[in-house]
Formats: sequence, C-alpha cells, structure tokens
Amino acid sequence: MGQDSINIGLIGAGGNVKLRHIPGFQAIDGVNVTAVSNRSIASGKKIAEEFGIQNVYGNWIEVMEDPEIDAICIGTWPYMHCTLTVTGLEYGKHVMTEARMAMDASEAHTMLEASRQYPGQITQIVPAPHTLNLDKTIKKLINEGYLGEVLSVDASITQGGFVDKNKPFHWRQNRDFSGFNIMGLGIWYEAIMRWVGPASSVQALTKITVPSRLDAKGDRNIISIPDHVDILCETFSGPLLHIKFSDVLGHAPDNAVWIYGTEGTLKIDGSNFKLYGGRKTDDGLSEITISSDLQGDWRVEEEFIGAIRGHEQITHTSFEDGVRYMEFTEAVTRSSQSGEKISLPS
Repeated sequence: MGQDSINIGLIGAGGNVKLRHIPGFQAIDGVNVTAVSNRSIASGKKIAEEFGIQNVYGNWIEVMEDPEIDAICIGTWPYMHCTLTVTGLEYGKHVMTEARMAMDASEAHTMLEASRQYPGQITQIVPAPHTLNLDKTIKKLINEGYLGEVLSVDASITQGGFVDKNKPFHWRQNRDFSGFNIMGLGIWYEAIMRWVGPASSVQALTKITVPSRLDAKGDRNIISIPDHVDILCETFSGPLLHIKFSDVLGHAPDNAVWIYGTEGTLKIDGSNFKLYGGRKTDDGLSEITISSDLQGDWRVEEEFIGAIRGHEQITHTSFEDGVRYMEFTEAVTRSSQSGEKISLPS
C-alpha cells in the first residue's frame, strides 16, 4: 500500500543532494524534506535555511530515530553507505543512497541482504546519469540486430588532463573513504551493463602517477587510488570489453564508447552524449535520432517516491545492479595487485 504523504530525512548534503535530490523531492506533491544531518550543525543549518528544511540534527542516528521520517537520502562518502543503509532499514525507513554503492563487494552484499530482509521497504542507488537518454535506443538497436553479433565494447574516458602534481588531495583518492571505487569507473561500467550485461572476468593494470598530495590543511596524504586504469573483460553475453579510464592524459581524444558488431557500429559521444551509428553498407557514422518514446531522463526522486507509493519498481538503480558494479570495481584492484584474471559471479 502506498503513502500519500512522505517525509524525507537527509544524511549528508553534498553537491548532488543540493543540485538534484532536494529540488527533486520538493517538486513532488505530498513529499516533504523535513530533516538534515550534515558534517556539522553549521553546515546542516545552512542547507536547512537554503531549502526550508525544518529540523537540523547533529547526528545521523537522530534522523533514524525520528518517527515522522519515512525515508532517508544518503549523501555521504561511500565509507558510511553500508552502515547507514542497514541501520535505516532496521529503523523502518526506505533508503536511497548515492553512488558509489559501498566500499567493496562484501559491503554491497550486506546491503543487498538487508534489503531482502525488509521487502516492504524500498531501496535505491542513485544511477549513472550520463546515458539515460540513450540507453533504451542502444538496447533496442542491439536487440533488433543493428550491430549483428556484438563483438567488442571499447570505452575511453579521460576526465582530467596532463599530470598536475600541485592538484590538492581529494577524498576519492583515499581508500579509507572510497574503498575499491576508482574515479568515475563504476558509473560508466553501470551504463555499459545496461547495454551488454555484466563482465564475467576482469584483467587490469593500474597506475598512480602522483604518490602523494597536500590537502586543504597543508598535510601530505598518500594516494592509494589509481589515476589511470586499463581493463580488459570478457562478458557473459559474449563481447569483449576494454575500458581505459584516466585522470592524467593530456590532449586525449574526447570521451567515447564504441560498440562494434559484425554488421554495424555504434558510438556514444561523451562530449555531447549523442549517439552515432553506421552499418556495413554505410560510408561512415551518422547521428541517430532518439525517438520521443525511447527518450530517458533523470527521474530518480520520482522513481523512488513512485516505488514507495506502489506505482512502479526501482530500475535506476537496484541493489542487485549495485552489487555487480561493486564486484567489478573490486576485481579491477584485485587483478592489478595480483597480475591475474579475476572471474566474476554470474
């Protein structure tokens, strides 16, 4: 049975929470963001004043203990996601958590098992947003045989430039906060899974080009997360997958994902998120128009509330899919450390 009035409590209120989640929830009839707990009382009050939130709590457990709160939105760094998710479910809350899902595959499985213990409560991971408008079209073209047999997926994502030794330390470069997550690798892999399914094996090489950086306080921090990875995968559906992900390649080509088949090729242009394709009989690639019935968009908050009200199921993104990308990202590190191919569960 759905709920007409739903109260949301925020735990962590960083960039995406402010940019998307709070406005998204507040735009839905009957949904109220009623509480926030941030890294400090002062930062929580600032958020509350900006968005008209009634309650500011000094500790996240107070959000859990508030009987008026129906659902929590977790916007913390990954190292808290598992604890907050499991505790939230135990307190009877629906749970939306930011990506990345967790620190490692073990935590992701713990979160999934907890969600299965409370089937009446909705769980959702904030999805990879980049290709939402393209996903249905790509999947439709593959299913209809536009590519023939899919042979290979080649993704090249460079999100930085030349090596900058003076760039300040970022929390994502600290394994204690970020776990096995590497840059934006997980969210791009999530998008690729929507088209061709998950990897069955992973072989990876990684590199840390700058071993330490200064933080905002002037303290030197050891870097434990790679800034360049090359990954080769087999997939359960057949095609090989190659991912190059880097924060240190200057003058690199624009980001792109290429899907090659026996009869055609698709290109997802990461600079403008347009889709291009060409078949064997074509002279080259041309833009593929996304028909109105296949267009996708950001509707994360709407989907979460719709699922709570019993109107729809969570598709972007389920805990099951989150487990798959956490298994993948952990396997990347395990493979690079061992020099071995890592097999993934089906």
